[in-house]
Amino acid sequence: MRDFVKASHVFLDNPAKSVDEALEFLSQKSVELGIADDAQSVLDAFRAREAEGTTGMMEGFAIPHAKTDAIKEAAVLVAKFAGDIEWESMDNKPIKVAIALCVPGGEAGTTHLQLLSKVAIMLMDEGFRASALAGTDEASIAELINGGLD
Repeated sequence: MRDFVKASHVFLDNPAKSVDEALEFLSQKSVELGIADDAQSVLDAFRAREAEGTTGMMEGFAIPHAKTDAIKEAAVLVAKFAGDIEWESMDNKPIKVAIALCVPGGEAGTTHLQLLSKVAIMLMDEGFRASALAGTDEASIAELINGGLD
């Protein structure tokens, strides 16, 4: 998975001010990047997952995930927000970075769980969190996440 996250999948200074704006942005980008063919289906999948329970984790990170047949290939998209987003989280702190998982419906029990597990493990590492928050260019953030996915 060395090149799984591409620099083109990392978005810095994202202007989203709400969870909904963030999920709409990620859904739209999934179509623009050729990962999915229907932004509304991806958005609906992100929203359905949030309705089950927040994907806001701790220390400023969220792991939204969408599983739908509209997604053609598994991908990870990263949005670093220009400001804090009020996103229900485990520590009740705002979100600064979303590491979004986009997974084809047929891979919901396999690829999805592998990616989710690896990202969750990365987020337990204080050094990873600090590097992700401090990262100022797309390539270094993509490389940081790819290193954790290996």
